[in-house]
Amino acid sequence: MDSPQASPAPCALVVDDDDMLRMDIAEMLESVGFCTLQAEDGDAAIEVLENHHLDVVLMFSDVEMPGSRDGFALAREVAVKWANISIVVASGRIKPGDGDLPEGAHFIGKPFSAEVVHGHLREILPDEQKPAPLQN
Repeated sequence: MDSPQASPAPCALVVDDDDMLRMDIAEMLESVGFCTLQAEDGDAAIEVLENHHLDVVLMFSDVEMPGSRDGFALAREVAVKWANISIVVASGRIKPGDGDLPEGAHFIGKPFSAEVVHGHLREILPDEQKPAPLQN
């Protein structure tokens, strides 16, 4: 049986309280070769990362979610605890202000297409963390 460590596919964590959006984003990432983990809010995301941070190379998070952390707070915490994880934060209603996002994190406005997401990932992920379809 394969464990996540044995998988050649890089792993992404998708965080969104909207089940349909979370599944759509996971599908966008899986379509280019990521394995995905999912969490419904920032608190659940931290629990997932505490167990799987060695496997995760990307976190894709919504901004507005229930719980003690919104997407901006989650991004800042992940950047401090797990600096190897690339971060993308998305929202259709809120744009980041000064200090909202950690250095190196990227923001995407909603709605977005798979092509927009894939383009951002080609730019931000180190080559060794990109699944084959995203490599140039």
